[in-house]
Amino acid sequence: MSDTPLKLFNSLTRSLETFEPVHPGEARVYTCGPTVYNYPHIGNMRAYVFADILGRTLSWKGYKLTHIINITDVGHLTDDADAGEDKMEKMAAQKAQSIWDIARHYTEAYWADVKALNIREPAKWSVATDYIDEMIEFAKSIADKHCYELESGLYFDVSTVEDYGRLARAQTDEGESRIGDVEGKRNAADFAIWRKTPAGEKRQMEWDSPWGKGAPGWHLECSVMGEKLLGFPFDIHTGGIDHREIHHPNEIAQNQAFCGCGGLDVATHSGAKIWMHNNFLVERSGKMSKSAGEFLRLQLLIDKGYHPLAYRMMCLQAHYRSELEFSWDGLEAALTRLKRIVMAVERLHAPAAPKTDHPKFAPALEKFADAMADDLNTPIALTALEDALAVKKVDAGIKRAAIERMDSVLGLDLFGLSRKDLRIRPKNAQITEEEIEAELLRRKEARMAKDFATSDAIRDELSAKGVEVMDGDPLGWEWKLG
Repeated sequence: MSDTPLKLFNSLTRSLETFEPVHPGEARVYTCGPTVYNYPHIGNMRAYVFADILGRTLSWKGYKLTHIINITDVGHLTDDADAGEDKMEKMAAQKAQSIWDIARHYTEAYWADVKALNIREPAKWSVATDYIDEMIEFAKSIADKHCYELESGLYFDVSTVEDYGRLARAQTDEGESRIGDVEGKRNAADFAIWRKTPAGEKRQMEWDSPWGKGAPGWHLECSVMGEKLLGFPFDIHTGGIDHREIHHPNEIAQNQAFCGCGGLDVATHSGAKIWMHNNFLVERSGKMSKSAGEFLRLQLLIDKGYHPLAYRMMCLQAHYRSELEFSWDGLEAALTRLKRIVMAVERLHAPAAPKTDHPKFAPALEKFADAMADDLNTPIALTALEDALAVKKVDAGIKRAAIERMDSVLGLDLFGLSRKDLRIRPKNAQITEEEIEAELLRRKEARMAKDFATSDAIRDELSAKGVEVMDGDPLGWEWKLG
């Protein structure tokens, strides 16, 4: 635990604030989870790496953490409109499968990526369809004062709460809203909290309600599960920056209505004291979008020979509020940096000492603590970790304890990784590791015998099979599959 006060950027106030928990000694956090209609791309996963770093930091600071991540298996349309196709129903139709099977498959795929990125399990994965009754009761409790009914569903009137859209910093009557027009809406930004099944249609996921058979709106589920599992107000609500414009303002409006709260000059009226958002991952080739066909998912990185923790490293190298540009060269650089750290850690064979207060480590530990307390400044924290690894002539057990302490926050699994783990064979490789090692041994023998013609021929043969031989590589990896 560090004594440096933890400061976090609150998107609602657009300012750094010292973290002061609602409940002394506790930290209650809600993270908007995936809509499980397709595989998550690595841009999606940046949000969960960020939330994981936040949770690890709160634990490191000594708070009892309760972290909730929801699974959206119903209610999210193909855009931010109030009418149109449901993402889950659309994928089920495309795959000719049950919507429940679609949800199960992609939830498990998401969980596999969570595990591969060394993201800690939350206290609870809250699944939207487990809370339908609570959603209906929530909607009933606010319907009379804040909602009105149209043929297509029950709509929330945003003019009935103070400061609607403040989180998004909306400057017009329509705000930042991309919500489409629905005939009869009182305000352009009004949104559905219950969507009726159109006459003559039947959805795979639909329930009876006071407003007709249908399904909850996307925004309703997070309000309900946040209140049910954490209680209003809780400490921190996280999500991607795209949620800051529509989803979270609508969630806040529902929370205000449910609590009978006033304006957002009092942050807790929003349902959470602090709202935090990670910025986008950008990728210039245009393949990040799921609608573009092949998109960048974690498995694609693995198939190309990159360990998933190289992507975690890439995320940590940028501040969570900064845009992160993805490139294969950038991922390669992150992998190389991770390799260097792992090689240094592998030399720490002694068991960790019970204390880390050796004076040689004080500057690195202080730098690390200050960085993480400064709105999770992981780029600086990484350099502090490297500073600690560079300390010479100290007990290996004390050094190991210091590195373990830092890695408990960064989550790079440094003591669970080996150099061999980080050398992943690309899916399309035409040669096995055993064959590579045998050829390299034969080449080494040829070089020792000064048979450079044979040595060069072996190198050329390996190169033709996608193996780059790295003579004199300071990392000592000797070869790389390209």
